[in-house]
Amino acid sequence: MATVKLQHLRKTYDRGKTWAVNDVSLEIANGEFMALLGPSGCGKSSTMRMIAGLEELTAGEIYFDERFMNRVPPRGRNVAMVFETYALYPTLNVYENLAFPLRSMGTPEAEIQKRIHDIVAILQAEDLLELKPANLSSGQSQLVGLGRALMRQPNVFIMDEPISHLDTRLRSRMRSYIKRLHIDLKYTMLYVTHDQEEAMALADRIAIMDVGNVVQIGTPQEIFHNPVNMYVAGFVGEPPMNFLECAAEHQNGSYHLTYKGSPVPLPTVAAALAQKQALPRDVVVAIRPFYIDAAHERSESHSLPAQVFVVEPMGDSTVISVNAAETRMQIVAPPEMRVKDGDHVWLALEPSRILLFDKQTGIRL
Repeated sequence: MATVKLQHLRKTYDRGKTWAVNDVSLEIANGEFMALLGPSGCGKSSTMRMIAGLEELTAGEIYFDERFMNRVPPRGRNVAMVFETYALYPTLNVYENLAFPLRSMGTPEAEIQKRIHDIVAILQAEDLLELKPANLSSGQSQLVGLGRALMRQPNVFIMDEPISHLDTRLRSRMRSYIKRLHIDLKYTMLYVTHDQEEAMALADRIAIMDVGNVVQIGTPQEIFHNPVNMYVAGFVGEPPMNFLECAAEHQNGSYHLTYKGSPVPLPTVAAALAQKQALPRDVVVAIRPFYIDAAHERSESHSLPAQVFVVEPMGDSTVISVNAAETRMQIVAPPEMRVKDGDHVWLALEPSRILLFDKQTGIRL
């Protein structure tokens, strides 16, 4: 196991014309589970490949503990990798697939047998040892892929979208396996994914990337509740964050927020900024669907008019999509909420849950 430190990492293609990774600096602590999260093309896979030694750096430095790794070939880094594809040898049974990495390193047979015994016990895969890959399900194949990577006792364990192709139920089960593996083995793990649900469920900390840059690093709770900008706020959370472009108006000695002429609650942070005269004229109000209430009648709290676009019963809740003037919003309501397509409703936004962003910069106020 090792601490991984990246300093000002850069990667370009097309002779410097295209940036894949731009000035990425972060540290993964010894035994930490870090997720690299972002959409396709954001630079997360290039960052992962540079850590593993599979991609040459354009600039920057990589350290495992205090060892400078830039010139160390992949074989010398002792990085174990698991990909979306299982990459199992089809002519070998599970036992031989697990043994192969250690056999190629000249490990004594007794040590190989002990390691296999320990790994299959953790994975609860004892009954798979004699089977060949063609006889394994998708979930079983991915378990074997994880087991083969674990056999090496790596400095760093990297997973690149390892369960994105599995069905929903199996994906949830595999997440539990991976989480348990980290708890039991305490390896330094880097998990690369575009799926924010996987990152939130698995990681100790998340590094969110956008167009080659790391825009925020934090715990899942920090990322969810305190996004640094609108990109992070909109990327994390399901259903996604709602955004309203509002005007901050100063009337009768106090500030008010309005959306298309309708009042919007002023969050505590806005009042503090208003006192310092640091509240921009054009702001974006952001609020998650869980913190909006809908009613059939207007009241002092339910003051934002909207029309129901579609209703999605989910069993334990109801997701309601509404049109508030020019903006489509989503609300997570209790299952007993009775509305239908086309109904006119009034929305109440919980002031303590409202986030404010500068419309020009997208940065949180």
